[in-house]
Amino acid sequence: MKKKLITLLIALLIIGIAIITYLKFTPKEKKDSTNLTKIKIAEVTHSAFYTPLYVAIEKGYFKDAGLDIELILTPGADKVSAAVLSNTVDIGFAGTESAIYVYAGGEKDYLVTFAGLTKRDGQFILSRNCDTDFKLEDLYGKEILVGRRGGMPALNFLNAMKNSNIDLSKININYSIDFASLSGSFIGGIGDYVNLFEPTATSLVALNKACIVESIGKLSGEVPYTAFYARKSYLEKNEATLKKFTEALNKGINYTLNNSNETVAKTILKQFPDTSLNNLITIIDNYKKYDSWLSTPFITEESFKNLENLLLENNLITENVPYNKLIKNLNE
Repeated sequence: MKKKLITLLIALLIIGIAIITYLKFTPKEKKDSTNLTKIKIAEVTHSAFYTPLYVAIEKGYFKDAGLDIELILTPGADKVSAAVLSNTVDIGFAGTESAIYVYAGGEKDYLVTFAGLTKRDGQFILSRNCDTDFKLEDLYGKEILVGRRGGMPALNFLNAMKNSNIDLSKININYSIDFASLSGSFIGGIGDYVNLFEPTATSLVALNKACIVESIGKLSGEVPYTAFYARKSYLEKNEATLKKFTEALNKGINYTLNNSNETVAKTILKQFPDTSLNNLITIIDNYKKYDSWLSTPFITEESFKNLENLLLENNLITENVPYNKLIKNLNE
């Protein structure tokens, strides 16, 4: 009897140790995966320009906040806003101008921007001619592909030229090619110049198809270039969840700004399987050099007004839109 009791106690002890070991070493995300809140995000493009977002994903900051993030590639800010309005996704990640257009169009359940990520344009001008030193006047008499009329890439190109006293009437600006098709069209022989984000820009350079000659963000100035927005009704019902999202994003921003380019590149390398580590390090260095990212997700009224004035000057809206209605910073 005594032997049986000892055997039973040993068996229970082994089972107890096994359970403790399982709980200790099972990854947290596997244990808690059923308890995560799912958030679908329409992403305007997949670019290292958005490095802090991918850092927050890869470092597990969103999962730590109880969120399961699904990115859905949705090329074109107009398509992103349409996806949010149709409830296909919960959050749109694109230029704030698309939310402004929706409000100006009279939508009652309009889009409210609750967090920012980039504070200037992330495009570079690429040229076919790499044999001479580039100056902006070289665009005169040439064709440049800038994306659709009214989109942030095109608007910031126009603003960059205005700030540099370049006569736009002397440039053949091609608005007919959508954002996702710019690099393919340029490789196919259309245009003398093209505006591209990373990692596409560096990819074309590596293929000896073009060279980077200028940064549009450097010339255009600060605006809420890429930000996160949701329907007004969704934000009101899910403000606590979106605040957790914003806090996780802020951790991604801090990590990006406070770690070496190599460390950050290694963290997000899985997001860009077709980009080499060295290229990714260069890309991140470029974006840091041109001060592309916000230091927190907070969007200031001044930067919003800069964007608003840009839209007014280009006759894309007819009157001012209210900052206090369209921006609700959740990291205040």
